[in-house]
Amino acid sequence: MEDTALEIDNLHVSFKSHDDGEIKAVRGVSFELKKGETLAIVGESGSGKSVTAKSLMRLLPKQNSMIKDGQVFYEEKDLLKYSDKEMQKIRGSEISMVFQDPMTSLNPTMKIGKQIMEGLRKHQGLRKKEAFNRSTELLNLVGIPNAVERMSDFPHQFSGGMRQRVVIAMALACNPNVLLADEPTTALDVTIQAQILDLMKDLQKKTGTSIIIITHDLGVVASMAQRVAVMYAGEIVETGLVDEIFYEPKHPYTRGLLLSMPKLNANRSTKLIPIPGTPPDLGQLPEGCPFAARCPYVMKVCHNFAPSRTQVSETHTVACWLEDDRAPRVEWLAE
Repeated sequence: MEDTALEIDNLHVSFKSHDDGEIKAVRGVSFELKKGETLAIVGESGSGKSVTAKSLMRLLPKQNSMIKDGQVFYEEKDLLKYSDKEMQKIRGSEISMVFQDPMTSLNPTMKIGKQIMEGLRKHQGLRKKEAFNRSTELLNLVGIPNAVERMSDFPHQFSGGMRQRVVIAMALACNPNVLLADEPTTALDVTIQAQILDLMKDLQKKTGTSIIIITHDLGVVASMAQRVAVMYAGEIVETGLVDEIFYEPKHPYTRGLLLSMPKLNANRSTKLIPIPGTPPDLGQLPEGCPFAARCPYVMKVCHNFAPSRTQVSETHTVACWLEDDRAPRVEWLAE
């Protein structure tokens, strides 16, 4: 489709483990990213969010990971069929990634300027002076003062928030069509987090980049995204527009995430309601719905059969037996 920047179809990713056998980290994930939009992928740690993103970039460790099925379409071509050399041309130039900890993305022994210039010279063929000038423009763009002087600094000379700004500058250096942001603000304090999110929104307006933001923070989702995909135990259990997910959630897991999130208008007596239990072992998945053991609305069918996907509206889907016409109506827990 002309308005689609990236399309993922039936992605299955597993890891080999000596102790637990095959770990099915991502199972049948499908979604699309439209041009110029921000899609949030949310869920608890271990739900498969980061594995999905790294699969799109082909950054999973080859020694123990397996992409068992699926397709990742970018400009009508399947990235999973690309050779390593072909993917090197795509990474950084057309699809970029911002990781959670900027220190894992930056070389501590190289000056910041050289690290930004490296991608510009490799992917865009700029001369040294041109790359230097473009790098200082990028540092100014992401709000780093005294950009020319700071080009000579090393990563340890920047604060955590400034390092994340540098990483974003590097990711945007070649004007990518798609930006994957994997928990980009988790390691930052609340004030810096807000600044980074505002920066990303502003840069998106200026560049038209399509963004996938991966997070467990629903506050970040409300601030950044137009659409949301909720992941649990390697599957997408619900998708919808932000308002549909926040105000009309259909999956008990989505409701559980919302009930466990602090609200600004809550009084001191308001208690958060945690989701009981823990996610299932991805090496020994249950037969039915993977959320059944933690679900307050569980039915017998949930333990025996995985739910099919229901189209709630044109933009809203959910995989839950409660949406089946034969299911009883339930009284949701008070929010």
